Amino acid sequence: MKSLLICLSLFSLPLMASAQVANGVMLPKADLSGNNGGRLNGQSWSSTEITGKVYTMMYVDPDEKGINEHVEQALKAENFPRDKYGSIAMINMDASWKPNAVIKMVIDGKQKDFPHTIYVMDKDKILVKKWGLADDNYHVITFDKTGKVIFQKAGKLSDADVKKLIEVIKANL
Repeated sequence: MKSLLICLSLFSLPLMASAQVANGVMLPKADLSGNNGGRLNGQSWSSTEITGKVYTMMYVDPDEKGINEHVEQALKAENFPRDKYGSIAMINMDASWKPNAVIKMVIDGKQKDFPHTIYVMDKDKILVKKWGLADDNYHVITFDKTGKVIFQKAGKLSDADVKKLIEVIKANL
């Protein structure tokens, strides 16, 4: 019995080391640069940038990119004021079998459709480890102006989820 408890304790240590993304939570600071990732232009990215506006982050496994296209289009159709709302496309590069060069080509196409979105690469699943985001999935997280999580859901969002997401954003602008 004692060895079972020790084994369970050791198994849960990595889980306890990361935050758990949930509504009302301020997630710990995360930085992406160099081998860990960063902006597409090579500059570093920090979660401290998620303040001053309401931000929606799409944390995406490139293999799951299409499952929430309806969410992306619904947010685009809202045409939120850019001085109050921002979007971040965070690509979980380590979740895909696709070569990085191919993923970057797809992102280039997305940038034409969503030119005001901040595009960031997470090359080593840093946000999966540090924030507890869904791996090998599509995770939508919205932050208020202080950086606190006000909406989050992993997987395909239903029409009701999209409606709630838009209501939450409007209420926090």
